[in-house]
Order: sequence, then structure tokens, then C-alpha cells
Amino acid sequence: MTNPLVCVKRVVDSSSEVVLTDDAQGVDGRFAGFTMSAHEECAVELAVQIAAAGGGEAAVMTLGDADAVEQLRAALAVGCTSATHVVADSQGFGPADVAREIAAVVRDHEAAGTPHQLVLLGNDAADSGDFQVGIRLAYELGWPVVNGVSSVSVEDGEMIASGSGPDGHETYRVPLPAVVTVLEGGVQPRYPTVPGRMKAKKAPVEEREPATAPAGPSRLRLVLPPPSPSSVQVLGKGPEAAPAVVDLFEQLGVLSR
Repeated sequence: MTNPLVCVKRVVDSSSEVVLTDDAQGVDGRFAGFTMSAHEECAVELAVQIAAAGGGEAAVMTLGDADAVEQLRAALAVGCTSATHVVADSQGFGPADVAREIAAVVRDHEAAGTPHQLVLLGNDAADSGDFQVGIRLAYELGWPVVNGVSSVSVEDGEMIASGSGPDGHETYRVPLPAVVTVLEGGVQPRYPTVPGRMKAKKAPVEEREPATAPAGPSRLRLVLPPPSPSSVQVLGKGPEAAPAVVDLFEQLGVLSR
């Protein structure tokens, strides 16, 4: 039986224009709305599948302000069965701080008789771009870690994780307990049903304070890249543009003479 824990974060919806906060330490979501990243949606789906295959239960946790319960209930609506909310301002927590809080939840749940043999996270934070939490969590717990995979399963006490590497497709077999970070694309997240949403609204959420005082993020500031330049070439108007269009298709390899 495998009881995975999946970690999610309330982030600004990146489908709209990205605006930084005044101190450039985070992304301002007042006019954009909030969600969880596509990486984490896939991690939630994998956690639910692993729990179902092994006869266990998938748990979800987050660290954030009171509004972050929305992301917990989104995970509960698609199959997670329990949720833990570390109530705190996530902007004041660096990757090492977040890793310590996740480790504290893992240890406390184990002491309470509900151990997690596998912790899944998104490959990176969609707002700040941090790639560190998974590795720091594994170091904190003394567990093996695999990063940037697209599929995860559990078989005979091992985690089997696979994804694209620099030399092609890679597969890892790692003994449990373990930590894994997930990239989107390997699994299709399910949509919540109406009964799932109703059940998630009524589900209890474990609330807890941070286990330790955060040291804070070490970043100086976030910087938005300049917009990509764009150019338009007018090939002509009407039938007179036909030769130029044919030449363009030849350049693109669509046509050959």
C-alpha cells in the first residue's frame, strides 16, 4: 500500500500578462487570478493513480495564506483524500524553508500512523522559477530523489520514474521512500466532477502553523525578460503576391521545384 503526498502551490495564472509586485519579489496576481501549475496538476494526477493502484490514499499539502485552501480543494475534488495547510505567507519562505515544512509534515504524519512513502512535487515553481525544493526536501529527509520526470509508478517497493533526458528517454528505479519532481506532459490531469467538487467543499483540511521560523528567500529580485521582437513582411496584394508566396513556401520546404 502506497500513500503518496503531493505538494502544490497557489500561483498566479500565467495565461495573462505577468506583473511583478512593487518589491519585485513575487508575481502580482490581483488582476490575473490564481491556480496551481501544470506540473503540479500532473503530480496530483500521478499521486491519485499511484494511491488507487496500491490500495492507498493520496494526500495533498500546501504552504500559503488562507486563500491557498482553494488549491487544496481542487486536488481533493479529483481524488486526493486528505489535505494539510501550513498557513503562512509563502512570499516569506525560501526553497529551504518550504522543504523543511514539507519534511515536518511527513514526519508528523508518520508519527500519527499515516506514513508517506512517496512525495511528489512540481518540477519548479511557476511564479518564482525555483527548482530547489525537491532536492532540498530529499536531503532533509535522507531520501533518494529523481527530478524532471513525466511518469511515475510504484512496483514491488520501488518507484519507477521516466522522462526525457539529454540522451533520450530515461527510466529510473529507486527504492522507497523517495521524492520525485514532475514535469507536465506525461499524464492527462482529470477534470473534477460535480460530486467531486461538492465532496471537496465539505472535506476537512488540517491546518497547522509553520514548524520553524523561515530564513526567507535569498533572491535579490525577479526580472521580467524584454518582449520578443516581432516583424511582419508584406508579400504583396492580390494575385500579384502569388510568386512571392511560392518563393516563401520553397524556403520553408513546403514546395519543391
